[in-house]
Amino acid sequence: MSDLLGTGVSGLLAMQQALATTSHNISNVNTDGYTRQRVELGAQPPQFNGGLYTGSGVQVESIQRVYNQFLTDQVRTATSLESQHQATHDLAVQVDNMLADPQSGLTPAMQKFFNAVQDLASSPTSSAARQVVLSQAQTLTSRFNDMFSQLDGLRSGVNTNIQSMVKEVNTLAQSIANVNQSIVNSPRGANGQLPNDLLDQRDQLINQLSQYASIRTMSQSDGTVNVFIGNGQSLVVGTKALSLSTVTDAYDPTRQQVAYVDASGNSIDISNQITGGKLGGTLDFRDNVLDPAINGLGRVAIGLEQTVNAQHKLGQDLNGNPGGDFFSIGAPQLLPNSANTGNASISAAVSDASALTTSNYVLQLNGGTYTLTRLSDGAVTNLSAQGFPGSPVQVDGVTLTLNSGAMANGDKFLLRPTHTGAQSIATAIQNTSEIAAAAPIVTGAGASNTGSASVSAGTVNSLDPNLQQPVTITFNNPPTSFNVSGPGTGSPTNVPYTSGGNIAYNGWTIQINGTPAAGDQFTVTANTDGTGDNRNALLLAGIQNQTSLDGGTSTLGDAYGSMVAGVGTRTKQAELAQSAQQSLLTQATSARDSVSGVNLDEEAANLVRYQQGYQAAAHAISVASTLFDSLLSAVGG
Repeated sequence: MSDLLGTGVSGLLAMQQALATTSHNISNVNTDGYTRQRVELGAQPPQFNGGLYTGSGVQVESIQRVYNQFLTDQVRTATSLESQHQATHDLAVQVDNMLADPQSGLTPAMQKFFNAVQDLASSPTSSAARQVVLSQAQTLTSRFNDMFSQLDGLRSGVNTNIQSMVKEVNTLAQSIANVNQSIVNSPRGANGQLPNDLLDQRDQLINQLSQYASIRTMSQSDGTVNVFIGNGQSLVVGTKALSLSTVTDAYDPTRQQVAYVDASGNSIDISNQITGGKLGGTLDFRDNVLDPAINGLGRVAIGLEQTVNAQHKLGQDLNGNPGGDFFSIGAPQLLPNSANTGNASISAAVSDASALTTSNYVLQLNGGTYTLTRLSDGAVTNLSAQGFPGSPVQVDGVTLTLNSGAMANGDKFLLRPTHTGAQSIATAIQNTSEIAAAAPIVTGAGASNTGSASVSAGTVNSLDPNLQQPVTITFNNPPTSFNVSGPGTGSPTNVPYTSGGNIAYNGWTIQINGTPAAGDQFTVTANTDGTGDNRNALLLAGIQNQTSLDGGTSTLGDAYGSMVAGVGTRTKQAELAQSAQQSLLTQATSARDSVSGVNLDEEAANLVRYQQGYQAAAHAISVASTLFDSLLSAVGG
């Protein structure tokens, strides 16, 4: 009877444990990260009795998680990538909406400015037209300034987000280390079984960590899991958590970078090693969307300033004075690395706006050689071969000049040619009379000319010192050549004549067309009464369609449109990538849950099965009890 009773009790206890596990599964059906558990049953060792082995019942060998490491890793990877693209898209769409806005974007303001200049060309003496030009110029520069402020505000927001996310990463890393400690401290179950619920808790924490950055894990023999970030930096080692921190950029103190704090307490910048997750997506947005947008907007501002100023200086204002700078703008940034030991003072100036790129550069002295590396594609220019630092050098439209001091070996400078262009552009003229709508020269034909030749109005090419000095062109006999007289010309004689050919002296160019007669004269003199002249205003208005950027292939509008299109493309790519990763994440989660998730129908069936087993075991105990009572009665009788 004792064998029957013991066997029944073992079944009762086993079914009780199975019912408890099933109940635990049902209770956690909605618990995030919970992995379904399953009772593993096994026969107890048999007893040898009377030459036979008799079964002694059942035992619970273990309670296992229904777990698949491969599917869990897939969910973790998909979570990291989906979070990255979501973060990139959420930030990029703000830039895209701002730049492409038909009302508050740059294009309407630029169009209104050039329309106002065109209207001025139609009425160069109109005070109202001049006031509209000045007002639209101020509106345009304010639009540049406002757009930079909005982009810079996003940059500040990125700094705050990075600091917040680094703190969250450190909190999760410490929590994982704490769970590792709890697992180490927990007594081992049968066959070295670890506490299932703690394993679930740790997996959930690791999955939450993957939402911030791509990570790798490695299981250890003591049940702990090590976590690595970046290029293999240890974030969790057993029961100890290391940490990330935020540090200021080596060049720009307003820029936050992600650093790894090693066991010795040293902070190492690993921003360019962080991928995946919200943190990786935020860094990707800053490097590949925000910074290029700021630089691109600045390049358009510099292009506007240089082209308008260059043409405006070739004109003459309402007071008869040469035109001055219409716009003003700051110089390119050249930021020293915080680790520099030299005392070099280096300046940078935009010398050719058409050659500007939207990239940043690193100027470095290494082993006696000065190099400039374009960060967008890694192209390296050997400045030493061009005579730097003994003489200024020009690279991609920027001239670098060593003013004083010297760079020490290993010193670096970050060159940002266009970064502050939109921030610093301003309207330089303050009075409408300073707008140079007229040309400073005027051409004329001699009153006694008998030929049919005519002279063009002329164009000004440069600010030659003799620009407004009187010059006379006299045709010889026969009129196939002419003589030139006037200061700065050198007074050449017998210059061959070609109808419509360019005649250039003292910074101007004219054309004489037709058939002159011997003795005919044409003059170029100062425009002393040019208040009604609109020639320079027409040329200023024409800048809108002038290919002044990208090596002379893009207009200002083209360059801005290309920048907007670039941001839009990146935004759309992030949106599509996020959508694709969301689908992959859903599939990976479904695949994992099909294995590890709680199925209520299955658990309900298990309840019935284990309940029946429990009742059967209880009945076996009851039978054993009845038989034992009968045996006692028989013995007593």
